[in-house]
Amino acid sequence: MSSKRTSLKDIADALNTSVSTVSRALKDHPDISPELKKKIQAMAFEKNYQHKGSSAKNAKSSAKTIGVIVPDMVTYFFSSVIQGIESYVKENGYFVVITNSYDSAEKEEKCVEHLIEIGVCGVISSIAQETKSLNHFGRLTTGNVPIVFFDRVSETDRISSVVIDNTYTALELTRHFYKNGARRIAFLAGPRHLSITKERMAGYLSGLIECGLPVNNSYMAYTGLSADAAETAASQLLQLADPPDALLCINDTVAFGAMRAIRKSGLSIPNDIALSGFTNEMHATVVEPTLTSVQQPTFEMGQEAAKMIIDQIENGIYDLPRQVVLKSHLVVRESSQRKDN
Repeated sequence: MSSKRTSLKDIADALNTSVSTVSRALKDHPDISPELKKKIQAMAFEKNYQHKGSSAKNAKSSAKTIGVIVPDMVTYFFSSVIQGIESYVKENGYFVVITNSYDSAEKEEKCVEHLIEIGVCGVISSIAQETKSLNHFGRLTTGNVPIVFFDRVSETDRISSVVIDNTYTALELTRHFYKNGARRIAFLAGPRHLSITKERMAGYLSGLIECGLPVNNSYMAYTGLSADAAETAASQLLQLADPPDALLCINDTVAFGAMRAIRKSGLSIPNDIALSGFTNEMHATVVEPTLTSVQQPTFEMGQEAAKMIIDQIENGIYDLPRQVVLKSHLVVRESSQRKDN
């Protein structure tokens, strides 16, 4: 990373505009068109521009408030991460404002705007499944408001993050299916652009190769992260001429949708098709059969993210992004173990 701090002139020169226009755009001045504001904010984010003096203002904020953006507040995964964040933040004299993007890019942008308006001194976020551009997060970095991503992350060369060992865990799940007799293992993935999709897909593919199984593109289905979207995608996999005999799902919600599709097809879990989730939601223990999944250190993930953001707020270490990778482990239940294995 370059040690030279990006200036307003650097941004102005890159966009062939004036320094004053750039300055007003970054202050959200109404005289600047929304289109030009977005271009300037995106360029400022790309070049890691930080406004001088704003970090001191944020660090001395009387509210000492940290904003949190999550894709949903219903699943155990995100509620447990929030508990971890709140625990660490409160112990260190800060307050938390929690916002919900509902997995919508538009709502996520509004969450960022709201947190800027109330003057938070840092933001912890897991990226919405619809989000493909991080331009709205650029409004935080241009104001020297630090960001930490967790679970669904991006720009890890510039933004600190906390994740689990996604790739290795997906490889372990693939091995587990193979050891239990599966030979046509499919992956019901999330949106292609999400970091968790890419990392878990990499582990799945490595697992296939390690087990000596062919890589079959028809066994890789990308879907939304809702149960309904997953049910549709799983139904299509089951209609293949040579359908899968195991289905690795990117999270438990997707697995629950796949369960519906499997039952509607008249198939049995796990004897006809083995199944796993990835987030070990509380429902995993009450569905029938109980769902094999992945226990993630969600509370610890929240605490690590909170520690990172407070370090940045109090020490100003914006140019030194850190990535923390936490270990997870498989929780094997009935859905992936055939009775004859």
